Amino acid sequence: MFSMVRRIGQAKAALAADYAAQLARNVGKVVFFAKHIDVMDEAEQIFADRGLRAVSLRGDQTVRSREESIRAFTEDPDVSIIVCSLSAAGVGVNLQVASNLVLAELSWTDAEQTQAIDRIHRIGQSEPVTAWRIIAAQTIDSTIAALIDSKSGLAARALDGVAVDDADGVSDVRLDALVALVVAALEEADATLDQGSPSPFV
Repeated sequence: MFSMVRRIGQAKAALAADYAAQLARNVGKVVFFAKHIDVMDEAEQIFADRGLRAVSLRGDQTVRSREESIRAFTEDPDVSIIVCSLSAAGVGVNLQVASNLVLAELSWTDAEQTQAIDRIHRIGQSEPVTAWRIIAAQTIDSTIAALIDSKSGLAARALDGVAVDDADGVSDVRLDALVALVVAALEEADATLDQGSPSPFV
């Protein structure tokens, strides 16, 4: 399942980067989040090909390099985009110079997604903040997005003081996504049998 999610991220990389480039040209600075290095690399290449200056925040950077990237993005008007690792830039980074964020790949948790959005949605932000999630329809990607959204609603209800029990679906998103994959495969096999084709499981 993890390799499938990664391949979907790779497949979406160019589309997500192109969308971020259009935003940068039309509305100003953009924060671009991804989980995988190859998705980040492809996005940075696309930005360079389009003549847009970009910097990055990655897990293997030194503290000095991180600070230089943040400073360039927040202070240099010619730097349009910062490409961030979801895990490396999710906490303790202030990027509120931007008001648009592109989530090229989904996190497994609502908390990680929220932390990414909070990099621009901070006290002092004077513009409305928009987070654009790039979701591949009719794939495990859309299943993960729906599961994350349901967990987000569950967390909001708990914070509002609404009684929440295990029956509301407090479980690991990865497990739920795996179950959804198995169910979809079984439904497809059942439909195949209904059409008179031999069982793929025999």
